[in-house]
Amino acid sequence: MSAVPTREVARRVFAAEFNDAGYTFKESDDERAPVYSLLPTGERANRVFLVGTLTEKEDVGDDSEYWRARIVDPTGTFFVYAGQYQPEATSMLRELEPPAYVAVVGKPRTFERDDGSVNVSVRPESITVVDEDTRDRWVVETAQRTLDRIEAFDETDEYAKMASEQYENPAEFYRQHVLTALESLDGEETATPEP
Repeated sequence: MSAVPTREVARRVFAAEFNDAGYTFKESDDERAPVYSLLPTGERANRVFLVGTLTEKEDVGDDSEYWRARIVDPTGTFFVYAGQYQPEATSMLRELEPPAYVAVVGKPRTFERDDGSVNVSVRPESITVVDEDTRDRWVVETAQRTLDRIEAFDETDEYAKMASEQYENPAEFYRQHVLTALESLDGEETATPEP
């Protein structure tokens, strides 16, 4: 029986955590093996699912279309880049006018700059326009998934151990971002407990 390749589950992650996820790895030497981004809360992600507000877009390509977009969630900004190899996403970015709520499924990408810092971005597989209710549901579900990862964080787990070794911020650090995201849905400033 031949092994049928399956798509990786797209992980829900807030921008604050995603932008800290600068470490990538493969689990085999096969050149076609998936590249994973290691989330600081101890989960590997080959694909991510995000929802936010498209606030800005720009064609930064020289010879052909290459779109850069900023998509904002309650914790920060995702940078999304789409070109000729992402025709559907490129077409959507060409047509969309900010501000707009969008849902994006894509691959995490990292780029090391000359100064040694790492930029993290998303190469979109799909971009879909959504409504405010969908965005709000994503915030609540992403908050729950993030809290689940924080609660399950155990340094005997290989990914949690890697996260502890690779990142300065402990998993618990991201609890505050979850609270910030949930409070943004109320639109009210409330006192937050210390994590």
